[in-house]
Amino acid sequence: MKTTFDAFYHKYHRDLYQFVFYMVKDSTQTEDIVQEVYVKVLKSYDTFRGDSSEKTWLFAIARHTTLDFFRKQQKRQHRLVELFSWNKTEHDLKDEKALPEEIVVSNDEIQQIYQKLQACSIDQKQVIILRYIQSFSIQETADIMGWTISKVKTTQHRAIKKLQELLH
Repeated sequence: MKTTFDAFYHKYHRDLYQFVFYMVKDSTQTEDIVQEVYVKVLKSYDTFRGDSSEKTWLFAIARHTTLDFFRKQQKRQHRLVELFSWNKTEHDLKDEKALPEEIVVSNDEIQQIYQKLQACSIDQKQVIILRYIQSFSIQETADIMGWTISKVKTTQHRAIKKLQELLH
């Protein structure tokens, strides 16, 4: 099991960490949530039926664990919006091949999108992160969210429309 988990960890850890971090925007909380996800994976890996890919299964667990975190935070603080402060951190993704001017322009545009993403619902944020940052297909996103393909498409459309309105 250890070698199986090690391979699983090395294959998906970066994507998993990024997904959770994009949701909570706090490295300490992200590490706690990711650790909790791995505990859940270890406890339930033997029951994984293979109805979806391992990655889809992992992200579904991560999504539920992150939502549980938000529910706990909301009950304690009633400040869910503040959890999505999309300020720059050392974890921002950078394209090493881009020119410095392109990086500045790109970072400014990405920063604006992240700031506007605050106005979206949690479901809309998750769909945008899964589809456009993690590059999951619509089917994979539906599997992770536990939704129909139609609901993913509708939520994605509404999120994009809302972001476009806010950016213009």
